[in-house]
Amino acid sequence: MSSIFRKKSVEELTAHATPLRRTLHTVDLTFLGIGAIIGTGIFVLTGKGALTAGPALSLSFLIAAICCGFAGLCYAEFASIAPVAGSAYTYSYLAFGEVIAFIIGWDLILEYALGAATVSVGWSGYFVNLLTNMGIHIPTVLTAAAGTTVGVHTLFNLPAFLIVLVITWIISVGINQTKRVNDTMVVVKLAVIILFIVCTFWFVKPHNWTPFSPFGWYSFNHGTAAGIIPAASIVFFSFIGFDSVASSAEETVNPSKTLPRGILLSLLISTILYIIMTLIMTGVVKYTVFAKYLNAPILAVLHETGQTWLSIIVSIGAILGMTTVILVQLYGQSRITYSMSRDGLFPKFFGEVHERYRTPFKGTWFFGIVTALAGGFINLNILAELVNIGTLTAFILVSAGILWMRKSHPELHRGFRAPGVPVTPVIAIVFCLVLIAGLNWETWVRFAVWFLIGMVIYFVYGKKHSLMNEE
Repeated sequence: MSSIFRKKSVEELTAHATPLRRTLHTVDLTFLGIGAIIGTGIFVLTGKGALTAGPALSLSFLIAAICCGFAGLCYAEFASIAPVAGSAYTYSYLAFGEVIAFIIGWDLILEYALGAATVSVGWSGYFVNLLTNMGIHIPTVLTAAAGTTVGVHTLFNLPAFLIVLVITWIISVGINQTKRVNDTMVVVKLAVIILFIVCTFWFVKPHNWTPFSPFGWYSFNHGTAAGIIPAASIVFFSFIGFDSVASSAEETVNPSKTLPRGILLSLLISTILYIIMTLIMTGVVKYTVFAKYLNAPILAVLHETGQTWLSIIVSIGAILGMTTVILVQLYGQSRITYSMSRDGLFPKFFGEVHERYRTPFKGTWFFGIVTALAGGFINLNILAELVNIGTLTAFILVSAGILWMRKSHPELHRGFRAPGVPVTPVIAIVFCLVLIAGLNWETWVRFAVWFLIGMVIYFVYGKKHSLMNEE
C-alpha cells in the first residue's frame, strides 16, 4: 500500500525535466494569468452573479479573489521549490505521494478541459451575436448543443467546436506563438474593458446599490441558494486557470522568481478590474434587470446608457477575452498530461515532444479534439460547477502541501516564501471549503464519479507503468 504514496524529491523532479523552450518573462506570465482570469467572469457570469447576490456581487468577487490569493501564495512557494511543469500535480507528488498526485492531475484535466469547453460555448454566443449584427446568419441548428435551449431545435455548436481546434493548433506549434497571440488579445481585451469603464462610469445611480446585499451572506430565494457566498461559488469560475501559470515553469526564464510575480500580479490586476466592473454594472442598472440579459449582461448596461455603438466593440472584447481563457486553459491542460505521461502515469503518447515545435504535440491535439467535441455536442450548463469543485480541491491540496513541506523539508531552497505560514495556507483551505459548501449536492455526486474513473485508470495502468517502479 505504501508504494502508492511514494514521493519524488526535488532533485528527481528537476532531473527529469525535458528541454521545453524557456522564453517566458514576468510580463508574459502576468498576461497569461490575466488571459485566463478576465473573460467569462466579466462578460457572462456577472449577470447570474448579480441576480444571486445583488450589488454585493463585488464582495463575492473579492471573496473568490482572496481565496485564490492565499492559494496563489502557496502555488508561488511551490513553484520556487520545484520549477517544473505540472502545477499542483507536481507539487502533490513532492508533498503527498503518487496516488494523491494522480488524483489532483486527474482533477486538473477536468478543470482545464471542461472549463475550456464551457467557455467555448459562451464564446460562441457572443460570436453568433456579432455575426448577426453584421447581417451574417449561422443556421440555428449549428449554434448550440441539442437540448440547450427549450423550444429551439439545435444539434451542434459549430463555432465552439471550431474555436477550440484553432486554439489547439496555435498551442501545438510552439510557446512563442502562444505567447504572442495571448499577449496581443489581452492588450485589446484590457483596452475594451477600460473604454467600457470610462464610458459608463458617469451613468452610475447610487440608489441602484440599495439594498446593497438583498440576500445577505447565505439565504434561499425561491428555493435556490442566494447571497454573497453562493455568488462567490459561482464567480469563482472566473479565476479558474490562474494556476495554469504554474504549469509554464519549464518554459519560464528564472522561474523561482518569475512565476510568483506572474501569479500574484495577474490576480491583483484582475481582481481590481472585476470589482470596478461589477460596481459600475450594478450601479447603472438595477440588478434584477440582468434576468433579461443572462448571456450578455454588459449589453444591459449599454442599452440603459444608450451607448449601443459600444456593443460591437464590447462583443469583440468579449470574444477576445474568452479566446484567451480557452487558450490558457488548453495550454495548462496539455502541460499537465505531458507531466503525467513523463512520469509513466499516462501513456507515452501524451508526453512526446515534437522535434521542431518543442511542444507535447500529440497530447495537445488529442485533448484539443476531445474538448472541441465536448463544446460542440454536450449541454455544459449543468457541468460548470464540476470545474469549480475540482479546482477548489487542487487549491486545498496545494495549501496543505505547503504546511507539510515547511514541517518535513525546512532545508529546501525557496526562491519565494509564502508570508504568514501556517496562517496563510489554513485561511486558503477554509475559504476553499466555504466555497465548496456553496455548491449543489449533485456536483459532489458527479465529482465522485469522475474520481472513481480516475482511480480505475491509476490502478489498472498508472501504478504499473510509473517510472517510480524502476527507481
